[in-house]
Amino acid sequence: MRDVLQSATDVRSRVTGWMGRRFLAHLSKTGFDLGSSWFVPARVLAPLRRNGLNPVPELARMHAHGPVTRLPLPVTVWLVTGYEASKRVLVDSESFSNDFGHFREMGLFADEAPGGLGFSDPPEHTRLRKVLTPEFTMRRLSRLIPRIEAIVADQLDLMSMKDGPVDLVEDFAMPVPALTICELLGVPASEREEFQRRSVARFDLGGAATASLSAVSESVVYFRELVRTLRAAPNDGLLGELIRKHGDELDDDELAGLADGLLTGGFETTASMISLGTLAMLRDPSLLAKVRDDDEAIGGVVDELLRHQSVVQVAFLRIARKDTDIAGTKVRAGDIVACSLTQANRDPSVYPSPDDILAERSAGQHLAFGYGAHRCIGAELAKMELRIAYPALVRRFPEMRLATQPGDLSFRKLSIVYGLHKLPVHLGSHNSPLQQGI
Repeated sequence: MRDVLQSATDVRSRVTGWMGRRFLAHLSKTGFDLGSSWFVPARVLAPLRRNGLNPVPELARMHAHGPVTRLPLPVTVWLVTGYEASKRVLVDSESFSNDFGHFREMGLFADEAPGGLGFSDPPEHTRLRKVLTPEFTMRRLSRLIPRIEAIVADQLDLMSMKDGPVDLVEDFAMPVPALTICELLGVPASEREEFQRRSVARFDLGGAATASLSAVSESVVYFRELVRTLRAAPNDGLLGELIRKHGDELDDDELAGLADGLLTGGFETTASMISLGTLAMLRDPSLLAKVRDDDEAIGGVVDELLRHQSVVQVAFLRIARKDTDIAGTKVRAGDIVACSLTQANRDPSVYPSPDDILAERSAGQHLAFGYGAHRCIGAELAKMELRIAYPALVRRFPEMRLATQPGDLSFRKLSIVYGLHKLPVHLGSHNSPLQQGI
């Protein structure tokens, strides 16, 4: 009798899974508004939502019952909220696969595979990362410091010329990393405005469920054309350098995928951190003073802000390659595993008072950039930009304050990468010699 019941359970599970995959496949083609879909349970959307600068309470409630939770979906999806459990998944490429092809085989997405490091497994991932790693050492990145400082200074100058409130997202947080990643990749100046437009669309899931994947496809097409142009005349940017050094071993699709992956990690995430970190400082005068006055503290403050905000809310989805165990939870081969970086970085067993921003906290081991072989290769570049942008901003405009009520700020309602739509601020008497650092 037990064998019969087990057999019936297995059949029911397979049928339910097949129906779920067909259902999601249909939605991935037609699109749907996740934010207003009554049939999507709140806990499924919780990893993609926030309350201002904090996670929604549902995430902490799930974590209180254990570091791994099965989400109520017609396919088996496990949400990992614990810090140690997330590290276990993120580092284990033998048990968990990042290959986007698995999702297409399951019928979940019909879009073109994004490519790059984030959606590949060893040995392909190892080969591609080996090509990029030398370009992201601190020694190599340090050559960008003068250019980043100039980009920041130029944006501050442009803001100082405006009358009335300025939108810190549009006027500072977006241009700084956009221009930096353009410098890094070697995007022609005439194409940088279009480059920024394509970049913004990919992370907000408030509209059609596949809007961001469609934006990824557009971006890959753009980079493919750029690679073809640079093969004929390589410039001094990263893509030109890769073509010179590895052009014979990397085809156009691989180079385009690498560039798109760098865009994913190097633009929108840093833009969101600039605006959210600034908002956190505006809400906490002592934190703002620390950034303004203490050069030695800025590195630690940046890491604590990265931990606290974890703008990449969920790591790239994994597929279990085999039956395995995550913190005592049995996961079967073929199950989907999602790690909530937001909640992992708020795990109270690792970070006491996790909802507080503590400038003195040692938060350098946070998971904001992921962990293991798939840790964001551009992490040091992002931190470099933040260490330059935050102090420059608050020193140039020490009287800066919000130009709206905190409750009126507009945040992304449902997103892989969290952020503000706008951050209106008054800059104060910003043309005074003191505030210009003269």
